[in-house]
Amino acid sequence: MRHLFTLACLAAGLMAGAAGIQAQDEPSPGDEQVTIQSGPRVVGEVFEYATGGTTYEGYLARNASIDQPQPAVLVVHEWWGLDRYARARADQLAALGFVALAVDMYGDGRLAAHPTEAQAFSTRVMQDWPAARARLEAAMARLGEHPAVADGGMAAIGYCFGGSVVMNMALSGMPLEAAISFHGGPTMAVKMPQAFEGSVRIHNGAEDGFVARDDLMAMAQALEAQGADVEVTNYPLAKHGFTNPEADALATQHDLPLAYDAAADAASWQAALLTLDAALNDND
Repeated sequence: MRHLFTLACLAAGLMAGAAGIQAQDEPSPGDEQVTIQSGPRVVGEVFEYATGGTTYEGYLARNASIDQPQPAVLVVHEWWGLDRYARARADQLAALGFVALAVDMYGDGRLAAHPTEAQAFSTRVMQDWPAARARLEAAMARLGEHPAVADGGMAAIGYCFGGSVVMNMALSGMPLEAAISFHGGPTMAVKMPQAFEGSVRIHNGAEDGFVARDDLMAMAQALEAQGADVEVTNYPLAKHGFTNPEADALATQHDLPLAYDAAADAASWQAALLTLDAALNDND
């Protein structure tokens, strides 16, 4: 990754006794220069954009320690809405040198309190893809105007419902260098697929009860037919929501087949970062 930040801390002191009689041409440990670099200073802010008469309240995260424009990544939330998990992922990307916008797909920052409500919100979005695309385009247009964002391509990552969204962003030919889905449903909301030459990476739990293998393969094949570079990774034993540390609590609260899987989370996140680095930093 082009922007990796480290904090090196080396304690050095004058040695007592024998150190005082060292020859003057020998460097003393106390003479060694230690460089302390600043780590990332992630700042977040509400990021509003509007389309179709509705205001959307996204969350923009960036590293204020970097004074040059950086590549941008959209983060699309789970079916619950733009919650703290999506914001946390945006913060993680910002710490690595990206400008990350966690988008609001429901408008006015609405959150679902129950799976029935979340299902209704997400279904409404996926059943009207032109409107969904319009709000994504509005977010991308305003993001591109931000002084912290570099000229050039963007990428998008999404979780659960958000994974469905980013796969359809690619299927509809939106201007992305990469689209990365984590436990996303392979719902084809796009009626007229368009050419897409970017990378599509689909990270799926092998035991995800919400994702039918045939549907997943159909989505992958449809994307390949439009020119996308597609890779599907199944994580053994992983269930739906495997990247979200809150999945177990949500499973218990709402009686849903969700589960966090630390190994699958770590592996898929590392793979995603490599994809973003190659797509946005030209580090093949």
